[in-house]
Amino acid sequence: MRFGVANGWRGLAAAVLLTGLAAGCGESGENSGAAGDKGSATAEVAARGESIGAAGSACELPVTFDIAEFWEAEKIDAASQQGDTGNEVSDALADAFLHQGPVTMACEVDAKPAGKLGFLRVWTGKPGGADARAVLEGFVGAEKTASGQKYRAFEAGSLSGTEVEYTTTSELLEETKKERALAVVTPDGPVVVHLGGMDSEEHEAMLPAYELAKSTLKATA
Repeated sequence: MRFGVANGWRGLAAAVLLTGLAAGCGESGENSGAAGDKGSATAEVAARGESIGAAGSACELPVTFDIAEFWEAEKIDAASQQGDTGNEVSDALADAFLHQGPVTMACEVDAKPAGKLGFLRVWTGKPGGADARAVLEGFVGAEKTASGQKYRAFEAGSLSGTEVEYTTTSELLEETKKERALAVVTPDGPVVVHLGGMDSEEHEAMLPAYELAKSTLKATA
């Protein structure tokens, strides 16, 4: 069973749980990360599958990047997924799942066809004056159980952005799990790419797919 929103709200509770358990790693964050730190130069990169972001691709975005082999991308139309159902709990879950801080979910890349449990999700926002660090801090800050944030600057081609590793804690499962995300700002607005997994082990297994996306990230022509 797929947990993504594109299949409707039947799996919403599971999707929200998965989002809350998504992965990264970290230390204390407000002042961490030197401006020139670009992360590990020896990070493993996954085999390439398709490219997304350009017109005609599975998800049209302000950026383009390659997704890992066998992973499947699907556009998320937040406006059509969210509505007033009359059920306050359902509507609140929908809002929490589709929006996080200053950004809204726009694309979901499913790892299940590659034998892993998790997603690479892309979030977009409206153009404004916020820089990548501020956007990412807003994104992470909207996750109430986030802790140990470690921010650092990175560059990918002509794009400069901010990356963060952190952890979240599931009160239901009493587990702390890793998460990772990056943010860039484009003329069409900010973009956040977030890696999630069922647990920290799955997160680690999916890091090469995240690194592939990060290393191939470009502004959409």
